[in-house]
Amino acid sequence: MRCARFSVICLVLCLLAFGLLPLTVNAQQSDPKYPSHPITFINPVPAGASSDLSFRLICKEAEKFLGQPIVVINKPGGSFTVGIAAIASAKPDGYTIGYAGHPGMFVPPLTEKVPFHPVNDLREIMQYGILNISVTIKGDSPFKNFKDIIEFARQNPKKLTYGSAGVGSFGHLALEQIARREKVQFTHIPFKGSPETQAALLGNHIMVGTGDFNYSLLESGQIKLILLVAEQRSPYYPNIPILKDLGYDIPAPTFLNIAGPKALPDEIVKKLDDAFSKAMKEPAFIKGMQDFRFTVLYRNGKDLDSYVAANFDAFAKLLKEQGLIK
Repeated sequence: MRCARFSVICLVLCLLAFGLLPLTVNAQQSDPKYPSHPITFINPVPAGASSDLSFRLICKEAEKFLGQPIVVINKPGGSFTVGIAAIASAKPDGYTIGYAGHPGMFVPPLTEKVPFHPVNDLREIMQYGILNISVTIKGDSPFKNFKDIIEFARQNPKKLTYGSAGVGSFGHLALEQIARREKVQFTHIPFKGSPETQAALLGNHIMVGTGDFNYSLLESGQIKLILLVAEQRSPYYPNIPILKDLGYDIPAPTFLNIAGPKALPDEIVKKLDDAFSKAMKEPAFIKGMQDFRFTVLYRNGKDLDSYVAANFDAFAKLLKEQGLIK
């Protein structure tokens, strides 16, 4: 009898050791206590940008449904790759999540060596909105629209200066692709983020700004919006053209999302998705998104994973066509 029990125990231990027993379930998958302590939210965007404020807003609302505080930590740098790498390499226990969106998901992973793969190393939890990536000019600029900028650049090679949130940012990529297609030359001046770009624009250090923008500057007339790097027109600025309106077929996945490391368990993803989805319905969140002029849009993690993969392939094709990657 004892020998039989000993044999069964030995067999179970062997199966566990070689990963052949179906009962080898990650403890986090069946942990009903999650979350039991504060969650860290890594944001690769510099503090003070409107997108940063939107993350702080939704995290504050999601805390109500998770029962734990969410601590937002800014990790800018490397066109967002520093922060995204920290999310991808985190322990998949649900206590480190963050924003893994443009541009670090689609350009640097294709053009340089980064410590993560946007499809293989990250798991999307949900999307809650669309970010405004724009082309702006100063309120008293002689330019009236985007065509004026192209015409100026055509007549004055390299004299059109524009700022962006860094090399590889969507603003930088979009204008460089447009310059190639229009056969004109711009002079690019990179900054650490959109707040610095806007300051440089207002100080007459650059002629054109790209990236996120402060809507209060726009509505006070200090800056003027002339183009949105987006897939669809903004409900707040329906008369502002987007890339395809001007004939530019350039990917623009400007989503606001919540993501975690790839091995994040289904149960934890569900709890996080549920909390952030409920946060989207809170009046404070809705008002805040309206104040930021961000479009509210929900997409679940599975659909967002597919969307990210499709856009990664689209950028690979685009950059290859332009000779930026082999």
